[in-house]
Amino acid sequence: MRILGIDPGLRRTGFGVIDAQGSHLQYVTSGTIVVPADEPLAQRLKVILDNVREIVRETSPTVSALEKVFVNTNPTSTLLLGQARGAAMCALADHGLLVHEYTALQIKKSVVGNGHAAKEQVQAMVQHLLQLNGLPAADSADALACAICHAHIGPMADRLTQAAGLPSRRGLRLRAGRLTG
Repeated sequence: MRILGIDPGLRRTGFGVIDAQGSHLQYVTSGTIVVPADEPLAQRLKVILDNVREIVRETSPTVSALEKVFVNTNPTSTLLLGQARGAAMCALADHGLLVHEYTALQIKKSVVGNGHAAKEQVQAMVQHLLQLNGLPAADSADALACAICHAHIGPMADRLTQAAGLPSRRGLRLRAGRLTG
């Protein structure tokens, strides 16, 4: 499975792509979409949308993982982050990709073993798990960590869903406003 992880942000959106085969993880690519701060909001969101679409076209992921928005003390910041996530989600849905969402706590716990790990710890563990030559940039590391989290959690969640006799998440697609199997 090829996983595209996204760490959304209105100024910087990180992305990371890995291949996962069982417990073996292999780095494919990563980077940061830098969004111009001096543009109107609609143009900034379009930069995210267009770049995520291009990343999907270039890397052909089979699934995607996105960090969930947390509610912080500033509702305006939360709303803007939600809009950035929405632009990324639309690009992913545009290509028919399933979007799995994980909280920062789940991602850090899955990658570092501690849900309250520092950014530097996440970067170091991503470097170690993917056997990278250097420390990845913070936004890229967060996106790669999101993809790694899905590689660890996704297959287990699918097995639990199947064991419970529920419809598989893999077979569900949103088409023309309807959920189909």
